[in-house]
Amino acid sequence: MRIPKHIGIIPDGNRRWALSNSLSKDKGYDHGINPGLEVFKLCQKENIQEVTFYGFTIDNTKRPSDQKIAFTKACIDSVMLLTKEDCEILVLGNTESSCFPKELLPFTKRKKFGSGGIKANFLINYGWEWDLNLLKNADISKKHIQPHLQSKDISRIDLIIRWGGRRRLSGLLPVQSVYSDFYILDNYWPDFKKEDFYDALSWYNEQDITLGG
Repeated sequence: MRIPKHIGIIPDGNRRWALSNSLSKDKGYDHGINPGLEVFKLCQKENIQEVTFYGFTIDNTKRPSDQKIAFTKACIDSVMLLTKEDCEILVLGNTESSCFPKELLPFTKRKKFGSGGIKANFLINYGWEWDLNLLKNADISKKHIQPHLQSKDISRIDLIIRWGGRRRLSGLLPVQSVYSDFYILDNYWPDFKKEDFYDALSWYNEQDITLGG
């Protein structure tokens, strides 16, 4: 089986999951932490080199304060969980905003934990316009965009998996996702099961990778 080098994870459906379980919307995020750890361990097992988790965006911070507090805490807890694993963690996002959790500032340069290995990226207080904002003053060709991105240390994504049924990228790493294959799951992120992951890998294996050629 052809295995992607880099997988992007869009863990959507936390709020809808909460409502479907008679909970307030903010309660859904905490139930999305363990699925993230499960996905990480499956990526490790399958020798995937890099995984990126879409935590929250700058636009997400406009949500009600109880939700903002909940998803920020869930992101912090998710990063801290992976510090106990063998990996190399990078947190990427707008650190100049008060919405960026100060607890994650030490991770804005990639840090190795345990014996290292798989790269684990978290997009926290991320925005695609913020990611690209250095390009407007740069004299560059299309072939040399990457060094001028805020996300320059994140590689091209081979496969993006999105839970929750939405058919959109929501601004996820626009340069790295240009040629990504995009797999959609209708079930909500807190209901994650490992079959989701392996179904996505099987589907990816069947795709014709052309990179525009």
